[in-house]
Amino acid sequence: MAKDVGALQRVLLEASTEEKTVILTTLNQAWAEPNSTFDLFLEGFHVGVGTKRLFRHLVVVCMDEEAHSRCLEIHPRCYLLKTEGVDFSGQMNFMTPYYLKMMWRRLEFLGSILELGYNLLLTDMDIMWLRDPFPHLFSEVDFQVTCDHSNGNTSDPGNLVNAGFKFVQANHRTVKFYKYWYELRWTFCGKNEQDVFNIIKHDRFVTEELGLTMRFLDTVYFRGFCQLHREMDKICIMHANCCLGLYNKINGLRQALQG
Repeated sequence: MAKDVGALQRVLLEASTEEKTVILTTLNQAWAEPNSTFDLFLEGFHVGVGTKRLFRHLVVVCMDEEAHSRCLEIHPRCYLLKTEGVDFSGQMNFMTPYYLKMMWRRLEFLGSILELGYNLLLTDMDIMWLRDPFPHLFSEVDFQVTCDHSNGNTSDPGNLVNAGFKFVQANHRTVKFYKYWYELRWTFCGKNEQDVFNIIKHDRFVTEELGLTMRFLDTVYFRGFCQLHREMDKICIMHANCCLGLYNKINGLRQALQG
């Protein structure tokens, strides 16, 4: 649980929908530079189809003081997530020790949001919101997540998950699931939270004992660079997955926004 729960509660209350849903993204200094990822991400909300009204429900969770300062300049709902003894301000190259620490810290924090009773839609910042995704989410499902590669069967755990965009209902099943997931960081030392999820999505404890219901979102609507389709008019979100380097991500997302 975050130490300054009062400040967190205030920003969540400001951003929440009537159904107690908040949209969350995370930011560090490396992605907060002017005319970079953060600005492009926010631009998507303003120009996407049906996305501007969702902007008021967005909370930016800042991983360092510099990112928080930049966020406050251009967005009204920013929250500083403090982590003692760790500097998350630099560019986190994929699967480096600091990258792994940041991903697991984020997972722990998301669990605390669920404990406070808020449904959460997590979106990585290298995702462009081109259309309102909510009409294409499943109702009455505990946990739904995008895929790097989808076979078209949204109930099949064999889909290769990408945890950068997910919608989670706040209930006793998801709270227990997030605690279980976070505790496994030591069992699967050296793996990130997405890799661990791709293992435990088959776990009997998750599917039978917890009874967690899951769906794996179709790449027709929830798309990334890993698996492209021709039906551009159906895309809700475009994720710069399978794309290494901040410069390449920004260029690819700009093209998606303009196309």
